[in-house]
Amino acid sequence: MCMLIHMRTRDAAATRQRILEQAQRQFAQRGFAGVTVTGVAAAAGVSPNLITRYFGGKDGLFLAATRVEIPVSISIEGDRSSLGARLAASIVTRWFDLPGEDPLLALLRAAGERPEAAEALAAFYDTNAMEPLHRYLRDTGLDDASARDRAAAIDAFVVGVLTRRRLLRSDLGDRAELEEWLGTTIQRLADG
Repeated sequence: MCMLIHMRTRDAAATRQRILEQAQRQFAQRGFAGVTVTGVAAAAGVSPNLITRYFGGKDGLFLAATRVEIPVSISIEGDRSSLGARLAASIVTRWFDLPGEDPLLALLRAAGERPEAAEALAAFYDTNAMEPLHRYLRDTGLDDASARDRAAAIDAFVVGVLTRRRLLRSDLGDRAELEEWLGTTIQRLADG
């Protein structure tokens, strides 16, 4: 008698990615406290022990799921007179293309719950947004203090709009109108 055994091929990388995608979605929607390992595992179609194996538990999963990349340096390249339009286009694209799954939302939601999330978010903004923007403004002719102040104003404005329009789940509204308003306001802040 010939017995055929069907074995499912295991793909650790695909499983890990599936878990991360579910974790990103859930952390962005519910924050750290609202997510369970069991819930993420169920949504990913895996056993909860795989989350422990791949990520060391909920904290490790959160850290992996909230790795954020924002290509600010790409968005700021060019003439300062069109900085607002470039940044606004990049911001609006991210907001509309990552609805509810943006790891940045997970960090924002968790910042009030977990000091390490707040520190990670502050460090992320400093390194990936504030400093590149500060250098850009300085390199385009502003003195260091003015460049730093304007970068801080742009950062505060964008984080405020992000919080109001995405974190508090307010409607983003019309994409073109939002991009125009953001671009105009960012440009005013950049021009002083």
